[in-house]
Amino acid sequence: MSSLSPSRPLGIVSAVPLPLIIVAGCIIAMVTFGARSSAGLFLLPITEDLGWSREGFAMALAIQNLVWGIAQPIAGGFADRFGTARTLAVGALIYAAGLFLWSITPSVDLFMLSGGVMMGIGIGTASFGIVMAAFGRAVPAEKRSFVFGIATAASSMGQFLFAPLGQAFISNFGWQTALVLLALIILMVVPLSTMLRGRTHTPPGDADMPFMQALAKALGHGSYRLLVIGFFVCGFHLAFITVHFPAFLVQCGLTPEASSWALGLIGLFNVAGSLLAGWLGDRLPKQILLSVIYFLRAIGTAAFLMLPITEMSAYIYAATLGMLWLATVPLTAGLVSLFFGPRYMGMLYGVAFLSHQIGSFFGVWLGGLSFDLTGSYDLVWYLGILIGLFSAAVHIPIKEGKAPAFNAPPAAVKAI
Repeated sequence: MSSLSPSRPLGIVSAVPLPLIIVAGCIIAMVTFGARSSAGLFLLPITEDLGWSREGFAMALAIQNLVWGIAQPIAGGFADRFGTARTLAVGALIYAAGLFLWSITPSVDLFMLSGGVMMGIGIGTASFGIVMAAFGRAVPAEKRSFVFGIATAASSMGQFLFAPLGQAFISNFGWQTALVLLALIILMVVPLSTMLRGRTHTPPGDADMPFMQALAKALGHGSYRLLVIGFFVCGFHLAFITVHFPAFLVQCGLTPEASSWALGLIGLFNVAGSLLAGWLGDRLPKQILLSVIYFLRAIGTAAFLMLPITEMSAYIYAATLGMLWLATVPLTAGLVSLFFGPRYMGMLYGVAFLSHQIGSFFGVWLGGLSFDLTGSYDLVWYLGILIGLFSAAVHIPIKEGKAPAFNAPPAAVKAI
C-alpha cells in the first residue's frame, strides 16, 4: 500500500499564488543564467591583463561546467526531498562568493577553484534546473512544457540583458569590479527563493520508491538514455559559443561591443524560441522537435562559416541560433517529466543535465586548446556541426510515454 494519503497535496505546500511562483522563478533563472553567460566577455581582458593562456581560462570554465553538471542532480534531489527555497538560497551564496573570489584571483590555478569549482556548485544549486523542478510540481502535466518554456525564455532574456551589461561593467569599471557587481546581483536570489518554497510529493498513479532506486530504473529506460546522450551535444554547442564566440568575432575584425551584442541577440531571440518550443512541445512529438532543432543548428552553423563573416552576418547567425539555443530545454525537461512524473523531476533532469555539462566541458576546453595549438577555432566549429547531425539522428527513436517502471502497482493505486 502506498504511503500517500488522500489529503497529501500534489506539489507545493504553500500559500504563494502560482503567478508569483512563476515570476520569482523567472527572475531567478534570468539572473543566474545571465551572469554566467557573460563569462566569455572576460576572456580577452583577463588573459591580456594577467598573461593567462586561453586554454587555461577555458579549462577553468570547463571545470565550472562539469562541476555544475555534477552538482545539478544532487541539488535537484535535495530540492525534491527538502525544498526548493533553501536549495536556491544556499546556491546563490556560493555562486556570489565564487564571483567575488574570481575578481581577486591572481592565477589560473586559483581561478579553477573560484570561477571553476565554487561557481559550478553555485550555478548548479541555484539555476533554472531547480526552478523548473518547482514549476513541474506546481502546474498540471499538460501545461508543463509551456511553463518550462517560460522559465527557459527568462534564462535567455538574462543572456540578452547581461551580455551588454557585463561589457558595460568591464568598459566602465574594469573586469574586477564588473565581477563584484555581478556577485551583488546574484544575491537577489536569496529573498526571491522564498516564493518557491515547498517540496514534491508522489502523485496518485506514480510509483513511490527510494531516490537511488528511481535513478536505477530511469537509467534502464531506453528513451531516457537516448535523451541523455543527445543532451551532451547541446552542452557542447552552448558552452563553446558562450565562451569563445565573442573572441572569435573579435578575431574576425568585429569590435568587443559588437561581439557582446551578438551574444546578447542569441539570448533575445531565444526568448521567442523557448516559448515556441514549449508551446509546440504540448502539441507535437517532443523528440521530433528536438531532432529538428539539432539539425537546424548544424546547417545554420555550416552556412555561417561558409559566408564572409561581417557584423551583419554575425547578427543574423546569432538571431538564427537564438531561436534554437535553449529551445531544447523545455522539450528535454518535458520528456523527463513525461517519462517519470514530477516526483523525481529535479534529480532525473539533473542527471540529463550532467550529460549536457560534460558536453559543455569539452566544448569550452577544446575551443581554448584548438586556438592555442592552431590559432583558430575551425576544428571545433566543424566538430560541432558533425555532432549536431548525430544528435538529430539520436532523438528520432525516442518514444513519448510514461516509463512502465514508474507506474504504481495496481493495488497501490486502488488503495489511494
